[in-house]
Amino acid sequence: MLTREHVDAFLTCLDEERYYDAHEALEDIWFPVRSQKTPEILLLKGLINASVSFELHKRGRPHKSPGPWGVYLKYRAHLPQIGGQNPLYFELDDAVHAVQRRLGA
Repeated sequence: MLTREHVDAFLTCLDEERYYDAHEALEDIWFPVRSQKTPEILLLKGLINASVSFELHKRGRPHKSPGPWGVYLKYRAHLPQIGGQNPLYFELDDAVHAVQRRLGA
């Protein structure tokens, strides 16, 4: 499901502080299968929510960012299993945490 193309698009958006676009980069693969509550789908949902949290910071509403960030942390629990199947998820997680540190979120 997750490809190098999706990862590169997400990472580029994060690097350029285009957090809304980062959200879109993953939503196109998550949205059609969102009703499937598999660990991979939930992890994608968490990563999308991480970018929403960053966008809220960018828009000057950091008090709203803990909600989406909490969704990310909740579904991040699936990372060891899913990352073992597709290591690209570890790259996304590393990048998300780098942004979180940079924003002080």
